[in-house]
Amino acid sequence: MRRAEKARRAGEILDELYPEQPIPLHHADPYTLLVAVMLSAQTTDKKVNEVTPALFAVADTPEQMAELQVDEIHGIIREIGLAPTKARNLRRMAEQIVADGGGVRPDWEFLESLAGVGHKTASVLMAQAFGVPAFPVDTHIHRLAARWGLSNGRNVVQTERDLKSLFSKDSWIRRHLQIIYFGREHCPALRHDLTECPICSWAATKKRIREEMGG
Repeated sequence: MRRAEKARRAGEILDELYPEQPIPLHHADPYTLLVAVMLSAQTTDKKVNEVTPALFAVADTPEQMAELQVDEIHGIIREIGLAPTKARNLRRMAEQIVADGGGVRPDWEFLESLAGVGHKTASVLMAQAFGVPAFPVDTHIHRLAARWGLSNGRNVVQTERDLKSLFSKDSWIRRHLQIIYFGREHCPALRHDLTECPICSWAATKKRIREEMGG
């Protein structure tokens, strides 16, 4: 089956399973979403949502965050992976936003210039906060795209390029979230029976199934 046909069929399944795609990170505006996405690197969304209420209670604006000491921020987010680095980045990012005028705006160059914000985080912001078509590729989407034969899986840059070419631009925002939800509920990284998966069962190659299942 060609990639385009796989993408079409996978898209139909994803639309059927996830007609609604709520953003899994709790937030109130673009700034609090940006903070939550930064905290989510190598950490579950569930853990981020447990930590952010206390953080936003004392600092839910860049101005308030910039007033905090790094060790204060760290004390609140210490249960999150990479907390020391993230605390420094949150403080620095807040200072940068304040210096820029105080707002988080839909500008790729601006977002990617912020401390701790890479292309993936900027993509999430553009898509989910501002509705700008983007296809954020995290490790989970990268893995599933390779499993399904939609990309060769060499790196996330190539995977993003491949997925953007296979799915229509008006579907990118929902596809990103749908694939994340599908990965959690149907397509885990470990101990996954590809032959029983609603998508892997027909999209993965026999070679891929043998490699992952040790057959």
